[in-house]
Amino acid sequence: MATRNFTTTTAGAPVASEEYSRTVGPDGPVVLHDVHLVEKLAQFNRERVPERVVHAKGGGAFGMLTVTEDVSAYTRAALFQPGVKTEMLARFSTVAGEIGSPDTWRDLRGFALKFYTSEGNYDIVGNDTPVFFIRDGMKFPDFIRSQKRLPDSNLRDADMQWDFWTLSPESAHQVAYLMGDRGLPESWRRMNGYGSHTYQWINAGGERFWIKYHFHSLQGLQNLTDEEAAAITARDSDYHIRDLFEAIERGEFPAWRMSVQVMPYVEAKTYRINPFDLTKTWPHADYPLIKVGEFVLDSNPENYFAEIEQAAFEPSNLVPGIDVSPDKMLLARMFAYADAHRYRIGSNYNELPVNRPHCDVHSYAKDGSLRHYFKPGKVRVYAPNSFGGPKADPMQAAETGGWSADGDLMRSAYTKRSDDDDFSQAGTLVREVFTDAQRDRLVRTLASQYRQLRSEEIRGRFLRYWQNIDPGVSGRVKRAVEIA
Repeated sequence: MATRNFTTTTAGAPVASEEYSRTVGPDGPVVLHDVHLVEKLAQFNRERVPERVVHAKGGGAFGMLTVTEDVSAYTRAALFQPGVKTEMLARFSTVAGEIGSPDTWRDLRGFALKFYTSEGNYDIVGNDTPVFFIRDGMKFPDFIRSQKRLPDSNLRDADMQWDFWTLSPESAHQVAYLMGDRGLPESWRRMNGYGSHTYQWINAGGERFWIKYHFHSLQGLQNLTDEEAAAITARDSDYHIRDLFEAIERGEFPAWRMSVQVMPYVEAKTYRINPFDLTKTWPHADYPLIKVGEFVLDSNPENYFAEIEQAAFEPSNLVPGIDVSPDKMLLARMFAYADAHRYRIGSNYNELPVNRPHCDVHSYAKDGSLRHYFKPGKVRVYAPNSFGGPKADPMQAAETGGWSADGDLMRSAYTKRSDDDDFSQAGTLVREVFTDAQRDRLVRTLASQYRQLRSEEIRGRFLRYWQNIDPGVSGRVKRAVEIA
């Protein structure tokens, strides 16, 4: 077929003009049967999809994960075998802001990875910190609403944020990260990522392990001060999106080292903290990092909407050799993420090129909006059938039992343990991990946060909250706001 360079309708027919509507006479009314005009306006009215409720503002790039070490003793997942290279997509984002908000606000950063493996898509949906604000999915909608906008003024509100945090002591560890330097990364290229949740790896012999993912920037960590972030926000609300895109365009491909912490399965029952609590970290002295490999991002999207805005990440995308844990937040997300994509993009979102697996798909899913992949011939879309349709793999059943059938583990998972209070790890972070300069900046940030609070009750709770984290920091904040 000869190549034509005419403008066409979406059905492929050439159009007469991109400047003038069809009218009755030279100055008459526009006619309804101007098909191109009607299609153009109708498509324009529908060219947006609902933005993400959380992680709306973001960007990303494509790349490759290369496994450089041998971790086959812990998992039989094909993508984590020695020497395996796997195509991938990464998306970075802010949590609370809308799609038009600055990406340099003080906020948690999303760190989502999609691996197009030989066994199906595997997604790790994490953040730039190893913990989160809450440990139970029941509180997630309330937490996010406290970070959004007031119903009357449509403004964000410090009282609302700190009201939730100070009434939710489990938030202390994450809030200490957020109010510290990591709340303002200099760029996505210079921040770490974490799977945050506890996952399960299963090796070829059926042996199980609990693991946590770590992704350390090979560009080194770099953060902004409040003043630097404010100056950038004033001149460029898309600073982080621009930085990643232009770095890759220049050939400066960012890379991260992938490591895991591994906990033997039985140790979860007696370890001094709940290993499935998303507000806690595993001390590296107990479970040191084990290197897996590195990933490099070397290709920008060709179309942001198609490849980034429509990208669908979900922790329910698992592959053989990997499973979930009794982490309550993770189990809630197993439903919530996929359901959000069905609402936001459509029931067949996994058929979009950016989401479609790079391996064969043999699913009995049927019909639905915008279904365009199908098996040719008289394929029966029900199971079981006697017409040669795909059959389930009984070997996978062994991987879906595990902890869910382990009564001792389930009983022990959420019982009180010796180090399971909400403030100890936050205090250790502030006292032992932060440098003196970082603590100075933390105090200035907290004093600024305190001055934005209007409610005296919440101000009191704010100071008690930080007293529980670290009395020294709390005392310095008190003096700072009294002097002001």
